[in-house]
Amino acid sequence: PSYLLYLKMAPSRNAPLTARGGIGRLSRTAVYKKKAMYKRKKLVATKKTETKELFKTKTVKGDKNGGSRKVPVERTPRYYEPVDLPHKLTSHKRAAPAKLRSSITPGTVLILLAGRFRGKRVVFLKQLASGLLLVTGPYGVNGVPMKRVDQAYVIATSTKVDVSKVTLPDEVNDALFKRPAKSNKPDGEPFDEKEASKTIDPARQELQKKVDKQLEGAIGSTELMKDYLKSLFTLRKGQYPHTMQF
Repeated sequence: PSYLLYLKMAPSRNAPLTARGGIGRLSRTAVYKKKAMYKRKKLVATKKTETKELFKTKTVKGDKNGGSRKVPVERTPRYYEPVDLPHKLTSHKRAAPAKLRSSITPGTVLILLAGRFRGKRVVFLKQLASGLLLVTGPYGVNGVPMKRVDQAYVIATSTKVDVSKVTLPDEVNDALFKRPAKSNKPDGEPFDEKEASKTIDPARQELQKKVDKQLEGAIGSTELMKDYLKSLFTLRKGQYPHTMQF
């Protein structure tokens, strides 16, 4: 039909400014005015809400009581809290192990930033189920034993040690590093019992030796790697970590 041909050929009121299109000549307000949208009625669907009765009639016995009485359907509580007590909010978050940084891979040399061994260089072995990093010095090189470290407290360097031939025993997990529960002392006798001296489990020492023996072979094959792991990371005057390339 002829009117369809006219619709196809009729130019748009809001012609694009460029050949590629996307940006119209008129603004959104100008288009609203051109189409006379202000004259059109906006039809909004209204939901039918059922009105609940707040009171109900109750029959009352007795000649002088009126026979019936209006009482509320839902009784108000007799006790009100004088102070708004805090209520625990439901959380939909689930605890999950932290995602490992892309710069940390097995064999990466890390610099510890906190704790007893801060400033020491250690070798990253793997990420445990808890999300913590399993690292070691090794102990025979710089005195750092196998321990768990949060990745927020380490600096990943570009130096790597080949740990492809290092096999970790199944016993090396989060349970190995769990501290024993403290025994509660009886009241009134704080100084009677002497605290037992801390001793290292022999089984843990054997695991340390097994892992260190494999690592020392990989460290010895690289020149100056042993001296690098022994050195302590320090900052001197005029040195800024954010400008350094590790």
